[in-house]
Amino acid sequence: MGGKLTWSTAHMGASKPTCSPADEYRERLQDRQDRADRCEKIHPRLGNTRLVLAIITAALGWESISRHAVSLWWLILPIIAFAAVAMYHSRVLRAKELANRAVSVYRRGLARIEDRWAGMGQTGERFNDPHHQYAADLDLFGNGGLFELLSTARTRIGEATLAQWLLSPSSIDQIRQRHEAVRELRLELDFREDLALLGKDAEIGVHPHALLNWAEAPRQISPQWAQWPVLVLAIFSIAGAFVWAYQGSSIPLIFTLLVETGVMYFFRKSVGRVLAGSEQAFLDLNLLSGMLARIESQQFTCPYLQMLQTDLSSAAITASGAMARLSKIVNWSESRRNLILRTLDIPLMYSIQLAFVAERWRRLHGSAVRAWLRVVGEVEAFISMATYSYEHPADPFPEFLSGSASLQGTDIGHPLIAEATCVRNSVTISEQVRVLLISGSNMSGKSTLLRAVGVNVVLAMAGAPVRAKSLRLTPLQTGASIRINDSLQDGSSRFYAEITRLRKLFDLTSGDFPLLFLLDELLQGTNSRDRLIGAEGVISAFLSRKAIGLVSTHDLALTDMNGRIGGRLQNFHFQEEFEDGRMHFDYKLREGVVTKSNGLALMRSIGLDV
Repeated sequence: MGGKLTWSTAHMGASKPTCSPADEYRERLQDRQDRADRCEKIHPRLGNTRLVLAIITAALGWESISRHAVSLWWLILPIIAFAAVAMYHSRVLRAKELANRAVSVYRRGLARIEDRWAGMGQTGERFNDPHHQYAADLDLFGNGGLFELLSTARTRIGEATLAQWLLSPSSIDQIRQRHEAVRELRLELDFREDLALLGKDAEIGVHPHALLNWAEAPRQISPQWAQWPVLVLAIFSIAGAFVWAYQGSSIPLIFTLLVETGVMYFFRKSVGRVLAGSEQAFLDLNLLSGMLARIESQQFTCPYLQMLQTDLSSAAITASGAMARLSKIVNWSESRRNLILRTLDIPLMYSIQLAFVAERWRRLHGSAVRAWLRVVGEVEAFISMATYSYEHPADPFPEFLSGSASLQGTDIGHPLIAEATCVRNSVTISEQVRVLLISGSNMSGKSTLLRAVGVNVVLAMAGAPVRAKSLRLTPLQTGASIRINDSLQDGSSRFYAEITRLRKLFDLTSGDFPLLFLLDELLQGTNSRDRLIGAEGVISAFLSRKAIGLVSTHDLALTDMNGRIGGRLQNFHFQEEFEDGRMHFDYKLREGVVTKSNGLALMRSIGLDV
């Protein structure tokens, strides 16, 4: 029975999944649920057994002490039995907790596969910058955002790494490394499960900035050689206590305590800085140590993952071993709150000696902590992408092209729209046609298409799979002006906010990659004449800087600008049908300019007399 409660899947001999992701998750969910149920049945029996053993022990103790009917040696057997049952009971409770957490992991996985995931994961709201060139426009963060769909990270550094990959384009070499890592990790379900279950709870843990600030801080307690006199004082204090106990003279102990009090006062500030540091710095060290150990033990074939493993060492010991030592130091530090240790703190020089131990750890391993956190962050970001790739096997990796800016997407869909209702469209932007001007009525699908293209380019430049039948593109920097509103706090109108964003996008054209601009209802905050002249100027300026893009409008005057900007623009449109007072959309992209408008029909449908 004990073997069944050993949780780690790393050595269970499980084969690679051969069925569909949903079926694999259901099988694993049922298996973990069965484990939890078995533990639930064992749990009360073990509790009752412990109670019986405690009663037996108490009865034997009473008989031995009050009547001398039995020997105290008879207590050894029930005490040993009680300890053994208590240890096994603890293992059962831990196995039950892990099984229940695994059930939750696979339930969330099934929810993602079945498009029921919104509101169940981490939203990454802390990474949302309203002034970023596309984060808010493309719904990267927040409830139901791209980050929530992707992230399975257990640590804040893992979340931050994934967010950074989504917020800025990566080099082609980095993208290829990520493709290789994701291909390997997407079938490593046991490895992913093990990492998901580590730690005392399932919450996001490890505060990297606080830990780094503590680990990389300059030496706080010096000189280093002072640790030996401090140790000698503690020994003298113990010796003085023996002299007092056996010879009745308290002078050696009193003298030693006075010296120790002076030493403690001298080091009090530096000891406080070393041991207190930041409370958040020492949170979840067991989780971090466990993650490092699991990464160290995994057999990788991807060269980049193997290279990350080589960074997990310091001073001839593994990163997990060093972090486990720091966790022990932290536990010793927290034990100072114990009343007994608080009383013995000065005689034993406990706090000062512990501070020297912590300083020695920081001197040996502090400079390596940043690299360890980077490895954990990258592995967690890889796992997030690998999980998405496993759960969406039809989503391919993009193919990158050389030459002038281009994008060729076949059956592009929006990953945040449920597959059952997602309408896909094909988009081609090349040297010949560098701007797609999309006209159409309200709610016809213009903005959704811009977002679908933008999100997939962001995924491609982050190294993730894309929601399309195929996507071929040159490296691109995305910039969007889709969700632009006026700001009462900033005192700016929508038009001013939009032209400010356009200026920011124009500055991006001097970056490392050509710009893909996504402009929704371009310059709608001004009059029609200025809008036409301004739109021609904006698009011409972007084209002169080798950018490509999509522009949506319901102002049909803008659809005639092709000849005035060099013939590099092509018109497309969405259309709808209005029947029996209801609007019907098929969300399919068509060539040419829209020939009908639904504005008046919509107003009449709600009772406005127009």
